Parts: sequence; structure tokens; C-alpha cells
Amino acid sequence: MTLALGLLLGAGLVLTASPWLWPRTARPERTTMSRTRRLLVQAGLPKVSPATLVVVSVALGLAALGVVYVLVPVLPLAVIGAALAAAVPGLVVSHRARVRRRRARTVWPDVVDHLLSAIRSGLALPESLSTLASVGPTDVRAAFEEFDRDYRATGSFGIALDDLKRRLADPVADRLLETLRMSREVGGSDLTSVLRNLSAYLREDAAIRSEVEARQSWVVNAARLGVAAPWIVLVLLATRPEAAAAYNSPAGAVLLAVGLAVTLLAYRLMVALGRLPEERRWFE
Repeated sequence: MTLALGLLLGAGLVLTASPWLWPRTARPERTTMSRTRRLLVQAGLPKVSPATLVVVSVALGLAALGVVYVLVPVLPLAVIGAALAAAVPGLVVSHRARVRRRRARTVWPDVVDHLLSAIRSGLALPESLSTLASVGPTDVRAAFEEFDRDYRATGSFGIALDDLKRRLADPVADRLLETLRMSREVGGSDLTSVLRNLSAYLREDAAIRSEVEARQSWVVNAARLGVAAPWIVLVLLATRPEAAAAYNSPAGAVLLAVGLAVTLLAYRLMVALGRLPEERRWFE
């Protein structure tokens, strides 16, 4: 009886933890690769593969390891410098993606207005989207040119729309294009009012985000200054032979590792406090 209860308890614990042990989605490595690929697309680098990003990161890390160790003969500090240098390509891609998303927030209201004008003039939805290749904002014209070519080649609005969503990789584009897909498939007379409300909402959201980001930018700048200052002092101290010998010892390596962990944790907390949450893509 005790064995049966133990087995029953174990089975219950396994079933409780099963959503985290065996998620229904793709494997973690595939999920990580897909997130990296999506980030590259949002950064405007669709032709760069995640493997290329990894190779560049590793090469940069190895180069930084040698350079730092030559300048400052402290092996733990050289390893930390290599790790930070290896993270630079990913940080650059993330920053580029955030800048493009921030710029896109000011572009999409104009896109919706141009699309609304084309629909009111009597054009069909595919032709209305195709007109954005010539009259739309310059940041998105290339994507709509590709849509026009795809639609003319396949004749399928759904396939061309899916490819356009993949190229734009933007949550606002997802909502807009899924609204157009639903309107084309099920019909309805409320499309113009929906687009008008969407344009007004996007302008209001962009204005509020710009104001909040301007007021909270000092938090991010303080986080960067707080992270860089102690390590600059540490590098200057490590140029002295007695300090280099102390940091090369096991106790010095532990001290540097703990300092790095505390620094990264504090930086992530300050950045999280000073950055607004990004809108997720629900219709990928």
C-alpha cells in the first residue's frame, strides 16, 4: 500500500511538472534559434543566419581574450572581457531591433491612412496593399514591393500576406494584416471604421511611449554609468603588478566572478525599470 501511494504521488508530481519538462512547443534550442532569427529580421538583417551571429560572437570573444590578456595580464579579467565581447553582436542586434521598432511606431499610422484612402477609392485589398509600394512610407516600401511581386506570381492573397508578415516582423503589422485577411475572407462593412480607429490608437500610443521613454532615459543612462565605472577602475588597478598577482589568485577570481554577477543583476534590474514592455506578436 505504501509503495502504491508513493508511485501515485510520484506520478502526480511528474504530471504537475510536465508542462515545464515537456512543453508542447518546439524544443528549447529550436525556440532559441527561432527567436534569434526573428530578432535578426526585426533588426533589418534577414539574410544573416543565427549561426553566423554565433560564429561572429565566438570570434570576437576569442580576439578580446587575447587582447585583454596582453594589455592586462589577469586571466579572470581576460575571460570576463571575452564574455562581454562575445555578447556585443547580440546586444547590437537587439539595440538595432529596438530602434527599428521605435521608428516603426511612427510609420504605421501613415501606412493605415494610405491604406484607408486606397480602400475608400474603391480598390480591392490586394491592390490597396500594392499601392503602398509607391505611396507608403519609405521604411516599408520594399516589403510591400515584395508583396506585390508575390501576389502577382502566386495569385494567392493569403500566401503573399504570410510572406509580408514574415518580412515586416512587427506586432502592429500582424494586427493590420490579420484584420485585412478576415475582412477579405468573411466580408463586412466595418473595415474603414476599424482602420480609422486603429490609426488614432497608434498615434496616441506612439505619443505616450515617446514621452515616457524620454522621461525614463535617465534610468538607463545611470545603469550604464554604474556598470562601466567600477570596471574601468578595476582595469586601471590591474595594470599594477601586485594587483594583477592578487586578481590572478583563486580568491581574486572568485571576487571578480561575484562582482560580475552582481553588476549584471543590478544592470538588468535598472534596465527593466527604465524600459517599457514591448508589444508581443500574437499572429505569427
